[in-house]
Amino acid sequence: MSDQPAVTTALYINGSERTTADVLRIADPAKPGRIVGEAASATPQDVDDAVAAAKAAFPAWSALSPQERAKQMADAVATLGDHRDDDAAILSQENGKVVGEAWADAFVFELRWNLALAETDRVDAVETLEPAPGIPVTTQVGYQPLGVVTVIVPFNWPIAILAASLPHALLAGNTAIVKPPPSAPLATTRVVQRVAERLPAGVLQVVTGEDANMSSLIRNTDVAKVCFTGSVSGGKKMMEMASQSLTRVTLELGGNDAAIVTEDADLSDTHLDRMFAAVYDSTGQICMNAKRIYVHRSRLDDVVAGLEARLQKTVLGYGLDEGTTMGPLHQPAQKTFVEDLIREAKESGAEVREYGELPGGELDGGNFLRPALVIDPDPSLRVVTQEQFGPVIPIIPFDSEEEAIASANDSWGGLCGSVWTSDPETAQRIGSRLECGYVWFNDHGATRLDLRAPFGGVKQSGFGREQGIHGVRDFQDTRSLATLDEEALAAMAH
Repeated sequence: MSDQPAVTTALYINGSERTTADVLRIADPAKPGRIVGEAASATPQDVDDAVAAAKAAFPAWSALSPQERAKQMADAVATLGDHRDDDAAILSQENGKVVGEAWADAFVFELRWNLALAETDRVDAVETLEPAPGIPVTTQVGYQPLGVVTVIVPFNWPIAILAASLPHALLAGNTAIVKPPPSAPLATTRVVQRVAERLPAGVLQVVTGEDANMSSLIRNTDVAKVCFTGSVSGGKKMMEMASQSLTRVTLELGGNDAAIVTEDADLSDTHLDRMFAAVYDSTGQICMNAKRIYVHRSRLDDVVAGLEARLQKTVLGYGLDEGTTMGPLHQPAQKTFVEDLIREAKESGAEVREYGELPGGELDGGNFLRPALVIDPDPSLRVVTQEQFGPVIPIIPFDSEEEAIASANDSWGGLCGSVWTSDPETAQRIGSRLECGYVWFNDHGATRLDLRAPFGGVKQSGFGREQGIHGVRDFQDTRSLATLDEEALAAMAH
């Protein structure tokens, strides 16, 4: 497949495009020196204008009923599929992922959007508290939107991740500003602008640019909430910045997900295919990928052989090329980091196996890395303790269930986990003790995420929840309306 023509994107603020004097030049991670396209680079004034537009649009948007908002939101995504092939091709080039994954990235946006709209009739739920002894009031407890929200998404699945929060924020009655990732903003900006164009001016803006110019998206006192998906260090910076204006935050941060494979696990081809995808999808660059596999010692060879058989078929290459099964890492710094983890494991004496061939030609020098297994490493190695975010996985044997659970929980992170067993009781017993926000049984990863269920982490994997009615509630606050009950009051007087 030939390269797509260069792509340019603008800011979209208060219902109109805005170009900028400076631009972001978006590098192709697979082809050194190639520029995929250019995105507008907002000034601090542009960012302030976006916040002001969202603030001005909030009263009218929040005054609509959830059903009225949902109707406009459904219309806004009605034709997104017409552009999906182009969006996927652009995302593949700027991100590096294979085009099929890029297509799924764009598709999941629409899927999540419509699942959010399925919660419409629950948005304005009201609970009534009747008078009680010593409390002579009837109180209605309902919900209200927060105001202007900022949604900041990362490079790896930017369009899909955006829809884990944006539609819920809008449905709740908030107005929004989306900040796509500066290293891969093009496809996301295109999608958001097409949606924004079909909503009232100011309800949705998209701003791209250097992070240094974006602080008002967090610090501006007119921003009620920031929803951030990214690294732990990035999340800490968000909290620090938001503290100055008491802006609320939802943080969906990294994970160091543990998969536990028990003695009785079904390691058929179907399950091994799932395990392989859980580790190596998106070249390992997914927060909820499996990052550590703990295997009962009696099944270690089975797991290694199963993953190895699949790794031997890996074809490293350009994301748009037919036959490519794994693209490059997104940025050179990440490639260097993962290389360091692998080298450190080798030097420690752990068994490291690498697969595939690095591509040459115009891909020579791209951010490609041969996928690897690290077998029975010392648990103190960084390939175990840190999130690799790359195509390498430590496989660690255990002898007892207690040992496996303790090892899985011995981590800074707590995003997701999985249990692989043929016994439903074992699954529930182990799964209920894993310290994380989401657990799969006999599966793991983004392809099997229930997009209706609350999603988010514990410990340093963040807080707050996305998706479903819990995701809507994260963009609302309660409002209590109390009516004095004269009869109850009179009864108290006697």
